[in-house]
Amino acid sequence: MKRRTAREKALQAIFQIEMSQTTISDAMEHVLEGEPNDPYLMNLVNGVVNHMEEINVIISKHLEKWTLERLANVDRNILRLAVYELLYCGEDVPANVVLDEAIEIAKIYGDEQSSKFINGVLSKVKNTL
Repeated sequence: MKRRTAREKALQAIFQIEMSQTTISDAMEHVLEGEPNDPYLMNLVNGVVNHMEEINVIISKHLEKWTLERLANVDRNILRLAVYELLYCGEDVPANVVLDEAIEIAKIYGDEQSSKFINGVLSKVKNTL
């Protein structure tokens, strides 16, 4: 599975976990749709879920005039995914790639302002890490 696909499926799983209060395994089964599991996808989903509090604090520190709860669900979860990658996948994935991928995914799944918003927040996060 390509990393972009893994990130998109991870976003879908994390979104489902947050919105439906489903388990990681149920969300993974749903997004994989019978495809074989992917180690990077599992790492992303488990990592975001297991580090959610820490990730939320980091995102909240970099929001101006917003709270985490007020963000669009898709934007919030794209940010969580990208912050996890910045924090825990740095040896494997360069920070600029993380930002570029998050922005591109925001263009697909978010609204017309999502990519600019994601870029702004993640640029601040990247500069403080």
